[in-house]
Amino acid sequence: NKLLIRILLHLQVEFSLYIFLSKDFLMANSHKISGSALIALKEALTNIYWIKNDLKMFVNHTINNKSFVSTLDMTKYKREIANDIVNRMSNRLDIYEEDLLLLLKAVSDMSDFSHLKKWEDADKKIKKAQESVEALRLHTKGYFAIIEEQKEAETRKITYQNKIQKAQFFQSELEKLKIDFNRMSASSASPQKRGYEFEQFLNSLFNLFDLDPKCSYKISGEQIDGAFTHDNQDYLIEAKWEAKAMPKSALHAFSGKVKDKLTTTLGLFISISGFADECIRRENSNIILMDYQDIIMVIENRIDLKQLIYLKRQHASQTGIILYHPAC
Repeated sequence: NKLLIRILLHLQVEFSLYIFLSKDFLMANSHKISGSALIALKEALTNIYWIKNDLKMFVNHTINNKSFVSTLDMTKYKREIANDIVNRMSNRLDIYEEDLLLLLKAVSDMSDFSHLKKWEDADKKIKKAQESVEALRLHTKGYFAIIEEQKEAETRKITYQNKIQKAQFFQSELEKLKIDFNRMSASSASPQKRGYEFEQFLNSLFNLFDLDPKCSYKISGEQIDGAFTHDNQDYLIEAKWEAKAMPKSALHAFSGKVKDKLTTTLGLFISISGFADECIRRENSNIILMDYQDIIMVIENRIDLKQLIYLKRQHASQTGIILYHPAC
């Protein structure tokens, strides 16, 4: 199908471009955390809290790996504890890289040091904490922006992959329906059996276009071939696959079924054998018609089923003509 091929090619070109740009970006910008940033982190961890337990609580609430904190030797001096935290994490990035990044981000974002006011020489302590955090910010400047851009690039890549997969799945399912329709067209099955198969075909087709159709049902002895809602409009379905074109009387009968429902309800009459010329007149103003040509256009992906129904309804509203084939 030319339309789908164009869509797939467009998606693949955009996807390839994002892959290329992402790889180029990563090669240009991706790097390990610098040694100077790690040294600055050690200094900042030493200064942002005055007592060891506060530092321990801060780390525990910042990182995900809580067991890491339980292994810290809190009998050491605070500077030694800060060194242990950073050294152990940076030496095992395969385990602690995410936690190290969380710690870097949390410390870099700190701006309130009022908790140091209760200690002696509070102004000096606060100034030292501010200076050490600012030094860390300088060493990590742009680093988190790079990480965020890498994440966004990965998200875009996944989005385009999903679009391509969805388009390929849609085309595959549409091809299956096309095969089923061609098989029914060549079948010598009884009208009753073919009618049942046609209902199943339509149900699958409408499901593929996310119209969530209701299968055939009976109410008060009245047979309804199906129903669906599209564009805030409720529709009843009448589906026929017979040898002759549908006469006006068949449309009147279906129109009557529709009139018995809510006044906003419309009907969609689908006839593979078409309709008599007299049927397209505006007398049955609550129904629109679909025939063999319409089904072919949809299964060959020349028009979206939802768009087709919308255009038919719009044309009927504007002209009163209930059988309309949009130019595609």
